Amino acid sequence: MSLTKSTALLSMIALLALSATLEAGKRPEGLPVLTSTDAASVAAQVDALLDASFVEQDVTPTRTARDEDFLRRVALDLAGRIPSPQELAEFQKAAETDKRTVLIDKLLESEDYSKTWASYWREVVFSRATEAKSRRSRGVFQQWMTEQLQDNRPWDEMTTDLLTATGDTQEVGSTGFLFAHGGDPAELAGETSRIFLGIQIQCANCHDHPYDQWKREDFHEFAAFFPRIRVRTQKDDDKRTFIIESADNGSSRKRRFDPNRVFKSLDRDRDGKLTADEAKRNKQFAKRFDRIVTVADKDGDGAISRDEVKNLPMPPQGQGRGSSEYFMPDLENPSEPGTLTEPVFFVDEASVPFGTKDLDRRSSLADAMTSPDNPWFARAFANRIWSEMLGEGFYTPIDDMGPERSAQHAAVLDTLATGFVANQYDIKWLFRTIANTQAYQRSVQESTDEELPAFASMSPTRLRGDQIFNSVVQVFAGDRGGDRDLALPMRKRKGKGMAVMGMKGKDARQAAFAQLFNYDPSTPQADLVGSIPQALFMMNSPITNNAIQAQGRGVLTRLLRTTEDDDRALQAVYLRVLSRQPTEAELDICHDHIAEIGDRGDAFEDIMWSLLNSSEFLTKR
Repeated sequence: MSLTKSTALLSMIALLALSATLEAGKRPEGLPVLTSTDAASVAAQVDALLDASFVEQDVTPTRTARDEDFLRRVALDLAGRIPSPQELAEFQKAAETDKRTVLIDKLLESEDYSKTWASYWREVVFSRATEAKSRRSRGVFQQWMTEQLQDNRPWDEMTTDLLTATGDTQEVGSTGFLFAHGGDPAELAGETSRIFLGIQIQCANCHDHPYDQWKREDFHEFAAFFPRIRVRTQKDDDKRTFIIESADNGSSRKRRFDPNRVFKSLDRDRDGKLTADEAKRNKQFAKRFDRIVTVADKDGDGAISRDEVKNLPMPPQGQGRGSSEYFMPDLENPSEPGTLTEPVFFVDEASVPFGTKDLDRRSSLADAMTSPDNPWFARAFANRIWSEMLGEGFYTPIDDMGPERSAQHAAVLDTLATGFVANQYDIKWLFRTIANTQAYQRSVQESTDEELPAFASMSPTRLRGDQIFNSVVQVFAGDRGGDRDLALPMRKRKGKGMAVMGMKGKDARQAAFAQLFNYDPSTPQADLVGSIPQALFMMNSPITNNAIQAQGRGVLTRLLRTTEDDDRALQAVYLRVLSRQPTEAELDICHDHIAEIGDRGDAFEDIMWSLLNSSEFLTKR
């Protein structure tokens, strides 16, 4: 059967399935059963579901994007940069009907793909870091993430590594997530749920969730998986670093009491057991007696023996960061230790008993979270990637899903999540599937007379700092379009250099872009606005101004030398910066400017500067 006929058949099947669902008046429980799970088939099913919805709404989606628009879009998404003029010319000349699919596969196999999405996940993890010291591990984390993406590690395995990591934070990149929050159980509970499940259960930290079903106990039972993580400072050979480790033997601090001393002073009847009445003789011990009995009383007699106390790792002050167990804070009595809380996963009630070792707890949680039976893990990842590529998610914000939330086009999300699980959480499979959909390949809505529903057109999105930097480098890489590591030309100044946080050269330039232009990728696009510092940086920084010089050895110099025809030169500039030809109106404006300035080089510097500072260059369309 040909691909076209196969796709049409799958589309019909998907339409029939959707019709049956609509007739039943409800969305199916769990995830749907797919007829086929390869990328092309699932992409076709996604489009069929969307098309059926548009027919029902009497909506006509936008046309398929032109080759140059699609190439720029997919290059930014999968390689983090704009295409070179040579890549654009080759793609437009290609006559194969499947050239877009071939291009998608090529970009997914490139080194740029793994670097781009490692940068994305660096921002997801560290944008909301609560431990300032963790900034020093961002690069180590990013390198680790790059290697995982290069090897196409399944998302469930990567998630497990992030949740169960131990080791030197300057050597073991997977420790970055835990280090970003200093091993704090409450912070880790909130971020683990938000990033990996798309659920903001941290809203139930101090009270029952105001909008969802989660109770305060659900949040703190979830946090109880993390109390035995300890972040320890280590200094070797004048090098200071931090170690993520398990604190299974209790805190490194001295115990607050010695069992032999306690029994000697409190066990008045010398029966080898302590009761609640005997514990009252020591105020500090009495405060914790009920909690100790809960954990240590193995025979259920309401008392504790000397051996039971000896085998019990006593918790230090606080609720975590090396505690043996987790205590839910008492909001009415903050000075009290709180309520001893057993680790329970709020989605399926999976739990581990008191006393479970640190790595066993975290591994158990990772297994429950990444299980195909957990409906949120695959949905959260599919929703996040779809939103990043199409500019809008099924849930908005992307990290605020949940059973009380309603997804737009829920059947489409479920289809993607089902295929993701069926393909063993293959990340490239998900990118390949989404990029091959008609929804992804649609053009931006040109007229604002009618507001189209979600996914009936492409939504413009702001570029992240790394994408802007890589694109600027691409513009000025000249004829060496494949050399993305080429340093931007900089005007040398005696006694001065550009340094950011101790970095120089290309690293400093990239850091400068990141500091100004990076943002938390979980933020809805509608909430992102440009800032005055960003605009001033693009307009006035030596990074861009020195690169557009029409004198010297730069791109613009070579371009103007090779052609005296202004139209051809303008077309080359537009192709290099915006990946498209200028319109007739734009050519007229440029010609008028060249005539007004009088100096050809100065005029073209102004034109290239204007294009680099345009909203079109700084967005993905």
